[in-house]
Amino acid sequence: MKAVIYARTSSSGSLESRQDTNRQVRDLEAYCKYNNYEVAMVYEEHLTARNGTNRPVLNECVKYCKDNSIGVLAVSELSRINRGSVFDTMTFVKDLMDSHVNLYAQKEQFTLLDSDGKPSIFAPVLLSCLSLANSLELESIKFRLNSGREQAKARGVKMGRKPGSAESRERKAEKHADIIKYLKKGCSIRDTAKICNVGVSTVQRMKKEFCL
Repeated sequence: MKAVIYARTSSSGSLESRQDTNRQVRDLEAYCKYNNYEVAMVYEEHLTARNGTNRPVLNECVKYCKDNSIGVLAVSELSRINRGSVFDTMTFVKDLMDSHVNLYAQKEQFTLLDSDGKPSIFAPVLLSCLSLANSLELESIKFRLNSGREQAKARGVKMGRKPGSAESRERKAEKHADIIKYLKKGCSIRDTAKICNVGVSTVQRMKKEFCL
């Protein structure tokens, strides 16, 4: 059976976040090896608070699973696939079930489908409870961020990007020239990420923008 690994951190670009996704991937690769699953693809996503629940890499990951008849989507914990609300998360999970993609969460030792490929009896209840807890936590984080932002505004701190701070295509090409070089040589996304010491999601973005 083929498996896909999805690893996510809530911060972007830092060495600590890359190390955290490396740990998630390493642990999940060990799980797949133990169960004789072939790891077809590894997706890594690094998000900041600004990104909220917008997860393009996760969406791409699920599309790959459905397009390539992947049997297992492995994550380190259920919060990795939380969509920000109970309803969105349940819709996401139903989409996996309808596509016959089993979800495995290592921390909770949770599997969405049983050995016959049918939904586990306790799966909907557990997912609903965990999704609600994650949703409440997300709302708490948003409240603290908004509160801090309002206090900063009250002190006269200017918020938002500075004019002209968006990174141009030329700047991206220069900044990630090594990534583009290895991709054009035919290196895989995973190997390029290791060689250049960056996240897989960064390589995927560069491939989509410069190498397709």
